[in-house]
Amino acid sequence: MEISFSSVFIALAWLLALAIICKVINHIVCPKRNVPPGPRPWPIIGNLNLIGSLPHESLHTLSQKYGDLMLLKFGSKPVIIASSPEMAKEILKTHDAIFSSRPALTAGKYISFNYSDVSWAPYGAHWRQSRKIYQTEIFSPKRLESFKYIHVEERRNLISSLHVLSGKQFFLRHHLTEFTLSTISRMVMSGTYHRGESIENLQGMLDEWFILGGVINIGDWIPWLNWLDLQGYIKRMKALDKKLREFFKYVLEDHHHKAKGKEDCVPKDMVDVLLQLVDDPNLEVKITTDNLMGLILVSFLPFFCFLLH
Repeated sequence: MEISFSSVFIALAWLLALAIICKVINHIVCPKRNVPPGPRPWPIIGNLNLIGSLPHESLHTLSQKYGDLMLLKFGSKPVIIASSPEMAKEILKTHDAIFSSRPALTAGKYISFNYSDVSWAPYGAHWRQSRKIYQTEIFSPKRLESFKYIHVEERRNLISSLHVLSGKQFFLRHHLTEFTLSTISRMVMSGTYHRGESIENLQGMLDEWFILGGVINIGDWIPWLNWLDLQGYIKRMKALDKKLREFFKYVLEDHHHKAKGKEDCVPKDMVDVLLQLVDDPNLEVKITTDNLMGLILVSFLPFFCFLLH
């Protein structure tokens, strides 16, 4: 046991020495670049020690010291932080082509069907096609108008449930959340997924997707630590990936079964629309099962927008 501890200590000492040597060589060999200001990074971890449990608050605090545009190091990877509308415009509009793709993080692999939905897909033909589908087929004014009756029925259900609670204390946000998700669920999938246990399971998966999509996974920034899954995020992502795939597989099979043998079937929901597009020979990129699930998942984006308010 003593030899084991000694070996570990020597290995760590060599690792630290190697990191310091690399930093010195890099400082001597590489010319000084014109980069945004930022805190001095530590070897190996960079500036990850400055990011607390609430990253947005940590970044805000740092921006007060280093300005609206600053450079941090997450592990060995440089990260530019924009903290003002002017800097955001420079990145999202003026230089949007440079910053159009998100980095290939673990979350995109496990909870977005291997980078298949538009929130994680790299900029390219698939991303452009998916965006066009949303604009012209899924969220077009005509399509949304066809779902108006769903809004009316769900509002009546909400008012009825609140009427029963008249004179009692209750959390209005809980009822509004259920109303929002039920409405969107009917628009996206129809069926019986918008009531009882089904809607609770769906909300649980979407809540977990929302959380895991924004976590800072140490392994993304220090790749050789990724296999350790120090924070347990990868385990949660894999579990969520399995649940989402099982759920959407059931939804797709249910829709296939209902449409079987029916010619010129009129789409009743967004999944029907997507299933009709799968066989479209004019598509630039063929829609795979992962792409299809990714398109369905992002159709719930309005629900996430509600959660943010």
